Amino acid sequence: MKKLFTTLQNIWKIEDLRARILFTLLCLLIYRIGSFIVLPGVNHATLQTEAKDGLLGLLNMFAGGSFSRASIFALGVMPYISASIVVQLLGIAVPKFQKLQKEGESGRKKINQITRYLTIIITALQAIGYVRSQISVDARLMSEPMFTISSMFILTAGTLFVMWLGEKITDKGIGNGISLIIMVGIIAQLPFGFTSELTSRLGGQGGLVPFIVELGALFLVVMFTILIVQGVRKIPVQYAKKIVGNKQYGGVRQYIPLKVNAAGVMPIIFAQAIMFIPTTVGSFFPAMQSSFLASYSDYTSLTYNLTFAIMIIAFTFFYTAITVNPVQMSDDMKKNGGFVPGVKPGKTTGDYIDSVISKITLPGSIFLAIIAIMPSIAILFGVNSQFAHFYGGTSLLILVGVVLDTLQQVESHLLMRHYDGLMKTGRIKGRTPLAAGGSVI
Repeated sequence: MKKLFTTLQNIWKIEDLRARILFTLLCLLIYRIGSFIVLPGVNHATLQTEAKDGLLGLLNMFAGGSFSRASIFALGVMPYISASIVVQLLGIAVPKFQKLQKEGESGRKKINQITRYLTIIITALQAIGYVRSQISVDARLMSEPMFTISSMFILTAGTLFVMWLGEKITDKGIGNGISLIIMVGIIAQLPFGFTSELTSRLGGQGGLVPFIVELGALFLVVMFTILIVQGVRKIPVQYAKKIVGNKQYGGVRQYIPLKVNAAGVMPIIFAQAIMFIPTTVGSFFPAMQSSFLASYSDYTSLTYNLTFAIMIIAFTFFYTAITVNPVQMSDDMKKNGGFVPGVKPGKTTGDYIDSVISKITLPGSIFLAIIAIMPSIAILFGVNSQFAHFYGGTSLLILVGVVLDTLQQVESHLLMRHYDGLMKTGRIKGRTPLAAGGSVI
């Protein structure tokens, strides 16, 4: 405990770090205040939104409750994340985007600009759908086109402002801005879920003992998630010695850290998007509704969770294959005079790295699937659905990843100025959240 207080004092002593932390907190405070400002024309007292479960519940959690409040930040940064994912996939399939990715800083700026334009388009379309179907307003006001148009502009401007806040946090604050904004939105729902679960338990649903057991189970799940996020397989790489003048270069052994969960939360996001298709089809075409399709609307059913887990495992392999390129890693090592001991350089090294990735991706994907279905398991054991969200899934992975990444940046500032880090032994292994440019989720 004494070391913790000493570390906090050291953080406050570093002027640059102190300024960055205060700037980050100020930006996050502005975001939270804006999330309570309701759209003009919407009566907050009679506000009715459908954002309890499913995709809408997920969006509401990421937006920190703004979605259900019809706030000016109701759409949050999700349109930006969607645009980032689209651009990232285009970088795999479209040669023009592949060329931009190889142009360095100038190419990165062009890709970021394209992502922003695409964000505006996606936000505008989502804003129209949100206003027309998700919020309850006066019928006369709803019939006026200007209300829809003005709300579309306000929601689009709100998303762009939140995106701008995130970029400013990244540049002048601490941690990744977009990721921190999502994390704050998720954490904002924790007190309500905690209070709701505690109230229900004390009100006759088992008492205080089951609630304490639930907290212990949540702690174990968080520790398990940290292990998955932090887990790496190190491949040793030996570099040949080079003597230039009187100096020797190379000749040292380094390691390539391969993540057990290299795909991050993307497989869960993709799988969730597809799992909502049967429910959507059933809502638009009631005649096609059947007991089989109905089973996919029950998030605690065996059919839903088994299909969900299988899709996560498949998407983990798919996303890892398109983001981690063993051939390029092998070529880069060969160009720099590096080789894996006992493995021939070139194609053999690429095949070896690919084999290692396949071996660690299988358990990683299974563990990721287990984390994803943990909320459903918690609900089956009687946990309130609002509190069960924190037992796994996208929200927990984002929380763990963002916290570790932010702590790593704080520790790097401390170590640069010859202070002790945040831990007595070793360094915190941060995780850069996944999205376009490796920075959003």
